Amino acid sequence: MDVLAGVLRGLRARDAFLLRTVMDPPWSIRVRDAAPLSVTTVVRGGAWVVPEAGEPVPLSPGDVAVLRGPAPYTVADQPGTPPQVVIHPGQRCTTLAGQDLTDVMALGLRTWGTRPDAATALLTGTYASGGAVGAGLLAALPPLLVLPAADGDLPVVALLAAELHRAQPGQEVVLDRLLDLLVIAVLRSWFARPEARPPGWYRAAGDPVVGPAVRLVQGDPAHPWTVAGLAAAAGVSRAAFARRFTDLVGEPPMAFVTNWRLAVAADLLRDTDLTLTAVARRVGYGSPFALSAAFKRRRGVSPRAYRESA
Repeated sequence: MDVLAGVLRGLRARDAFLLRTVMDPPWSIRVRDAAPLSVTTVVRGGAWVVPEAGEPVPLSPGDVAVLRGPAPYTVADQPGTPPQVVIHPGQRCTTLAGQDLTDVMALGLRTWGTRPDAATALLTGTYASGGAVGAGLLAALPPLLVLPAADGDLPVVALLAAELHRAQPGQEVVLDRLLDLLVIAVLRSWFARPEARPPGWYRAAGDPVVGPAVRLVQGDPAHPWTVAGLAAAAGVSRAAFARRFTDLVGEPPMAFVTNWRLAVAADLLRDTDLTLTAVARRVGYGSPFALSAAFKRRRGVSPRAYRESA
C-alpha cells in the first residue's frame, strides 16, 4: 500500500466533500467547519486566503492552498471584505445572523454561489473528519501552505473541474480519487522544500531498505511482524535494519508497528461497527484483552470509552 495514499484514506474516514464555488465581488466566506484538512484552488478570477493567525495570501488561477484545521479561516475577493457567509460543520451555510443559505445559493450539481458565470470560480475539497492514522501527517503541516501554479504541474485540477459537471454513475468515487491525487501532488512539492518537516514515514518512503518495510507494515498490520522478519524482507541484517529504520523514521521498528496498529484500531473503532474481537484480529492482536491493554497504555482510555467518545 502506498504510504501517503493510505494516510489520506485514514483522514477521509467519511467521504470527503468537493464543491465548486462561484462568486461575484465583493464576497467573503468565513469557514468554521473545523475540518482537519481542506484544499482550495482558483479556476477563474482570484481570491485571498486569510488564516486565523498569519498574513493573508493571494491566490491566482492554478494556485492551490492547503489548510490544516480545525482553526477557522476566510476566503474572500479582498482581505478586508467583511464575511457574508459562514460555513459550519457538515458544510451548512448561513448568513452571519444564522439564516440558512444552503438551498438559496445552490446552483446545480456540486455548484454553489451567486451565479454560474460569476467572476471567481473556486474548487474546494474538504476532508470532513480526521483520524488517528492521519494525525502524524496533519502535525507535519503548517496551518496554511500554498503551491503556486508556476511551482507545480497539476493537470488534475482541470480533471476535477470537468468531473464536477458530470452527473454520471461513479462520480463520487472519481472525485474522491482526484482530490487525493491533488493533495498528494501538493504535499510532494511541499515536503521537497528545505523548510518542510515531513513525517518520518514519509522521509523513509523512498529508502530502498526502510521504505518497503514501512509499506509492508501499513499494508498488513495484522501480520506478526518482527524486526528479524522485516530485516529479512529488506535483505539486510537485523542490526543494520533496526539502526537504519530508527534513523529515518524516528522510532524503532516495533514501536512503529505498535503505533500504526493502534492508530488503525482507533479509526476502526470510530468509523465501523466491528466488534473489539474483529478489530483486534485486523490489527494483529491475539485477543480483545491484549488490544485493550495496549490501547489503554497508548491512549489512556479503553477501546470502549474511545468508541463512545468518538
